[in-house]
Amino acid sequence: MSTTIEGGDAGTGAGPDTPPAAPRKKFEFPGPITMLAIVMIVVWLVALAVPSGVFRHDADGAPIPGSFQHIPSPLTFWQRVQQLILAPVNGLYGIRDSVSGFVDTDALGHLFGSVGVVMFIMSLGVFLSVSFATHSLEVAVARLGERLRTRGWLLIVAIMLLFSVLGSTMGFSVETFGFYGLLIPLMLAMGFDRMVAAMTIIVGAMIGCAASTVNPFSIGVASGEAGVSIGDGIVLRIALWVVMTAVAITYVVRYALRVQRDPSRSLVGFEAPDTEATDLAEENLEVTTEELRRLTGTQKWVLAITGFTFALMIFSVIPWSAIFGASTGPAEYELQHQTAAEPYWFELNWWFPQLTMLFVLAAIVVGVVARMGEKKLVSLITRGVGDMVGPAIVILLAQGVSVIMTNTQTIDTALNAMENLVSGASAGVFSILAMLVNIPLAFLIPSASGHATLAMPLLAPLGEFAGVNRALVITAWQMGHGLTMLVSPTNVVVAGGLAMAKVGYDRFVRFIWPLLLVLLVIAAAALGIGAALG
Repeated sequence: MSTTIEGGDAGTGAGPDTPPAAPRKKFEFPGPITMLAIVMIVVWLVALAVPSGVFRHDADGAPIPGSFQHIPSPLTFWQRVQQLILAPVNGLYGIRDSVSGFVDTDALGHLFGSVGVVMFIMSLGVFLSVSFATHSLEVAVARLGERLRTRGWLLIVAIMLLFSVLGSTMGFSVETFGFYGLLIPLMLAMGFDRMVAAMTIIVGAMIGCAASTVNPFSIGVASGEAGVSIGDGIVLRIALWVVMTAVAITYVVRYALRVQRDPSRSLVGFEAPDTEATDLAEENLEVTTEELRRLTGTQKWVLAITGFTFALMIFSVIPWSAIFGASTGPAEYELQHQTAAEPYWFELNWWFPQLTMLFVLAAIVVGVVARMGEKKLVSLITRGVGDMVGPAIVILLAQGVSVIMTNTQTIDTALNAMENLVSGASAGVFSILAMLVNIPLAFLIPSASGHATLAMPLLAPLGEFAGVNRALVITAWQMGHGLTMLVSPTNVVVAGGLAMAKVGYDRFVRFIWPLLLVLLVIAAAALGIGAALG
């Protein structure tokens, strides 16, 4: 018979006044800001151990194969410490020196930091804050969610297919930030979770970018550097796009339907992670059941403004001449959004400055149409900016990783390692290795055009020695870069999107790794077959 002590726990010796033992705190994966700060520190520590080095460059600025040489580190240890401290600042508005390539806030050159993206998502916060205060989007989402609840998977398919087409043809990716405020409440209204909303956007756009067909900012730049037409190899790239897009859509829809049937199987749950969404319009009266059934005249005008704004955003950034003209040449997508082709007369060629003001002006128009007072409108604008501070910090930290590798001059060392790994390989092995060796480089160089400018002048001639045509080398490089961007925390589309959807990176990895593994196998098989067919 066991002995118990009154007022205490058996066998513990705890008296009546002894407080109960505190439960062991369960480990929680760090949030996106903390995680990227850790990644930045780890990359900085690795850069301490990696020797600096440089390639000689030709007249066009491309690295010359076989010309790599190690150099003394351009920075002292304390200067490297300073680079770690300043990395977030340089990640926001650092300028890349046009001569030395060093990134600093006082340099003369072109913008390297992500201040354009940060301003863009803050303007989105402004627009959504003002629009949601009218309850127009809330009512429209509720009604659409009710109508599509049994066919919500069709909406997922349509959105992912559209984003994939845009990603494959013109690199549509960072523009997707504008859709989170619309799709998250819609997906929740149809019984899906935040993971479904985030993956519909991220996977939809990034699978298209990974399987680019005529994207001038990845395939176009790589073709220009390799000296071939943008149309070379397009049959294999189209086949890859069809297969990979179908697999990705099926994977997301399968998860969405499973969660809709059994909410307990959600990876992120359905409880709001914070109170930002409920506080968004706290100064407004709650929407009644009757109000959810009908739209007022003002709300219809707000929806019309919303639809026009997003349609104009998509139209304005598409490089129509580069897509239909199949042009090749240098371009810097994330920074300058320029192509080698002469734009058509109807092209707007807008980028972050214009898109930022598009959403700010649209928010003001909504405020005027809804007859908001000046104080209320300014309050909502301020709140909208504040809602996006978290994602903005995530984005500048992600860019700060690239700044560290650039300023320590260790990127060329990584390029040299890639060159050595693929040298002397057979055709089939080379094509697969060309994909794999670009995975770590993509992590360090998230910009597709920047990665292509550095990697293709080295890979293209090596491919010829292995009996692999340059078009297949481009496809292999694209697979390595694109599939890495699907999961890389240094990709602002992933890091910023997860922050906006409030989905933890650990949960995202749990969701995405089986899909990524399948896509890698598909890509490797296609490249091997392509190499065998010559």
